Amino acid sequence: MASLSLSLGLLVLCTLALVHCDMYDGHVRVWGLSASNLKGYLLSQPDPYVKVWCGPAFGGMSSILKNQANPTWPGEFNFVDIIHKSVLKLEVWDDDAGPDHRLGTCTTTIRPGTHTEICHLKRGTVYYTYSYDYSH
Repeated sequence: MASLSLSLGLLVLCTLALVHCDMYDGHVRVWGLSASNLKGYLLSQPDPYVKVWCGPAFGGMSSILKNQANPTWPGEFNFVDIIHKSVLKLEVWDDDAGPDHRLGTCTTTIRPGTHTEICHLKRGTVYYTYSYDYSH
């Protein structure tokens, strides 16, 4: 009963605030991260890594791969309680002695199922797969 009251309360709050609240939530998994033709700054080979977000949740960052224009990062990122139609964001960075340089950002609005994405950056191309399973 408390769950129903909470859901109804959120629905009323969202209606009053004129905000779209989608009550669906689910699990997002991101894996198979790789890139091709990444270009570092000052004509050097990049030392790339990736930071991953889904909605407001920060999932962490990949390992840094030294001198890799065509990296494949191991591992995966998992997110729980993700609201339907959240935005998945990947930032590709070049690890430098000074401040790191962002090589580009990939964003996609998640949709149910498993999807392989290709993201064209100014400084290379990123490939990744994500799956989104939700209950409603």
